Amino acid sequence: MKSFRKELFFNTTQRRQFINITRDVQKSIDESGIKEGLVLVNAMHITASVFINDDESGLHQDYEVWLEKLAPEKPHSQYKHNGFEDNADAHMKRQIMGREVICAVTNGQLDFGPWEQIFYGEFDGKRKKRVLVKVIGE
Repeated sequence: MKSFRKELFFNTTQRRQFINITRDVQKSIDESGIKEGLVLVNAMHITASVFINDDESGLHQDYEVWLEKLAPEKPHSQYKHNGFEDNADAHMKRQIMGREVICAVTNGQLDFGPWEQIFYGEFDGKRKKRVLVKVIGE
């Protein structure tokens, strides 16, 4: 068995943003040379997420509305975490959307069902952040 590690970097233009990273993950699998195994894709920041869903703009807008209802950004004073920073809502949104995904790799390809795509979800952006891609297999 072998493993391959790569970091992807993102610097979003907005505080909250969803980025389809499926091609980046597949490129990492290609670079690894691993044909059968698993790939872990992990947001390495506590205010960001990695998740799998459909690449449909209406769904992404629905996520934004839903997440804002569950953990509204403002008023910042509603959160005890906010002091030096104003990102308590981003921590909660990350908790809801998840930290990472693990996907099967078959014949060197992501083994996905219809419409499945991998997304990086940023909830406190406008600064450089990273995602770990770890491929393990043969």
